[in-house]
Amino acid sequence: MLILGIDTSGKSGGVTLAEAEHADFRVLGSSPIAGGTFSAQLVPTVAALLQQNNRRVCQIDALAVVSGPGSFTGLRVGLSAVKGLAEVLEKPIVTVSLLEALASLSPQNGQVIAALDAGRSEVFFGVYELQKGAAAVIAEQLLTDHEFLEEVRRSDRAVITSDESVAHKLADARIEVNFTQRPDSTLVAKIGARKLAAGDTTSVEALDANYLRRSDAELFFKGNR
Repeated sequence: MLILGIDTSGKSGGVTLAEAEHADFRVLGSSPIAGGTFSAQLVPTVAALLQQNNRRVCQIDALAVVSGPGSFTGLRVGLSAVKGLAEVLEKPIVTVSLLEALASLSPQNGQVIAALDAGRSEVFFGVYELQKGAAAVIAEQLLTDHEFLEEVRRSDRAVITSDESVAHKLADARIEVNFTQRPDSTLVAKIGARKLAAGDTTSVEALDANYLRRSDAELFFKGNR
């Protein structure tokens, strides 16, 4: 089964072409995409990757894409491209949360906290149940820095992040953290293969970005307390 993994959620992204069959997963090729160039480079990068591996777009069996959280513009570019491909090719879509991918990199099993810098003194926060590299979501939300640190202090869960700013916040609070590299499109494709085998897919109509932003009502309420 040929899987195309796409990540356009961050300051940089990438595309991975991989083959998956049962428990076997093999990367055929992977190409990075510089931030700010997603709209111009995503489709040409996919085309070049297919050509390098002597594959045609019609041979793609499934598409795996990061649905968030992350850059508003970047996510829209990646999701729009996947929608277009899936509709034309009539192939299944698998969505992968960036927090889910991050949690899967934790060295500890059990409940894991995955955290990413959301800017504006806020943190993308996710709690996952991790078993054998597969992360099942328990909760995802957007927290202020203060809320995040309080939540971690109240918990005995392992914490993992790929953002230095989040790691520094935790270190300053004397909270242990696992620091790792940011999840890439190869990991997205691998998680996508596992989800596809489990039948966990999303339709073109239901595909949407997961921004984890606070609602206007919540912001208004907090600002007027």
